[in-house]
Amino acid sequence: MIYSKPAEWRWLASDRQTPDTILMHTIISLTNHFLIAMPQLADPNFSHTLTLICEHSEEGALGVVVNRPLDLHLADLLEHLSLETHDPKLANQLLHTGGPVQTDRGFVLHRPIGAWESTIMLSDSLGLTASRDIIQAIASGEAGPMNAMVLLGYAGWEAGQLEQELADNAWLTLPAEEGILFDIPTEDRWQAAASHLGIDLNLLSTDAGHA
Repeated sequence: MIYSKPAEWRWLASDRQTPDTILMHTIISLTNHFLIAMPQLADPNFSHTLTLICEHSEEGALGVVVNRPLDLHLADLLEHLSLETHDPKLANQLLHTGGPVQTDRGFVLHRPIGAWESTIMLSDSLGLTASRDIIQAIASGEAGPMNAMVLLGYAGWEAGQLEQELADNAWLTLPAEEGILFDIPTEDRWQAAASHLGIDLNLLSTDAGHA
């Protein structure tokens, strides 16, 4: 069961999913925190991933994986949306998979926040936007955000699911660091996040606890 997003978060048509509601005790929100996949996490969708939690409440959680580039470029998305850019470097920018849920939805993780039609504010400077206007701005090269990562799909957890995974030691957690998102190469982000906890994931025992 998936924690789904409002209809306005869709760039492309898809069927609406309705989650079951599961009552649970009050939780501590992990919004704007990283989930670092523990080495023993075998799920191929999340093995060796770094995920940014964008919403977390008693109803469930939503996040985006931030270290898995796709074999697709921004030019491919722009063509699909009947947009174009005259910047070859921008056109060749790799898209990322944000997660296995509804991969026909597009998201932009960006800073600064800006003023877009549909944005989740993760901090005073970091936002996740799912409206077409930000892609149009990025394509034009004139009014887009300073830093941006374009993602397809997202990761979703139903009520209580993420809390159970944390209890099962599937993830390490820590507050998100924007420098890791935009200043660290994609392939180094998983270990870079763990390094903020003083952990070398290559040496981590498979029965270690979560932070």
